Amino acid sequence: MLYVVEGEDLNSSVVSCDCLAHRFGNAADQPGRAPAYSTDLTDIEWREICPLLPVPGWLEGRGGRPEGYCHRQMLDAVFYVLDNGIKWRAMPVDFPVWDRVYAFFRRWREAGLIAELHDRLRGKVREQTGREAEPTAAVIDSQSVKADAVVGAGSRGYDRGKKINGRRRHLICDTVGLLLMINVTAGDVTDRQAATDMLPALRERFPTITKLWADGGYTGTLITWALAVLHLVVTVIKRSDDTSGFVVLPRRWVVERTFGWLMRSRRLARDYERRPDSSEAMILWSMTMLMTRRLAARARA
Repeated sequence: MLYVVEGEDLNSSVVSCDCLAHRFGNAADQPGRAPAYSTDLTDIEWREICPLLPVPGWLEGRGGRPEGYCHRQMLDAVFYVLDNGIKWRAMPVDFPVWDRVYAFFRRWREAGLIAELHDRLRGKVREQTGREAEPTAAVIDSQSVKADAVVGAGSRGYDRGKKINGRRRHLICDTVGLLLMINVTAGDVTDRQAATDMLPALRERFPTITKLWADGGYTGTLITWALAVLHLVVTVIKRSDDTSGFVVLPRRWVVERTFGWLMRSRRLARDYERRPDSSEAMILWSMTMLMTRRLAARARA
């Protein structure tokens, strides 16, 4: 269900924001906040993202107390942590208390709400670029990143090829670089192992996808298995042995650019999350921020 809710009844006669926590929850009891940072949502960005936000469970009668903090302020706080790479406890004092912001992040991770918002934004961005909301082709690749000391031995490993002790981010993107699937694993999980787990879920989630581009790390029985079992054509684009230095390879550059987008968020410069699903949620938040800004830029044009 989308964020838009019918009805005009409000919990407070003084409403400083149009988020559901202000309109129907208890956020009106909390102090307001003036935008102060470059990561804060502008009014145009808020207008783009607001109708796509999931409806809270307490508003649909699925239990829980009405939220006491503004949704826009919560989004601003998560974006600030993500973009500046700070600890949750280092949250500036003009945001809601740090443990309430983290509780918001955790609740959206556990309930799949950030994935829901991300997918709605992706469909809208694709439609604004003249494409169908659902893609028909994709690109897959992985990125190894160092893990912070808080990452336990059970979810980290050594990537012998990149000589990195940490985790590996396996991404599947559409042909314009927007994220379709993310799987964060230990660094010693190979590309083929991760793809074997991801591709069946990809076909189930996006039945319109029939073609996938990959690099040399996905060669072998994976290609024949994907064609025979999933009816998915995997095309491997290899780098020539005669070339040296940086070379732009067809199709593969799309997912490499997506990795570059993610690295603009300092929280993703290395893996600081104790749990792999928290790492995946941070990546979804980063792409959510990017797509929100892209939609707002088109709205201003």
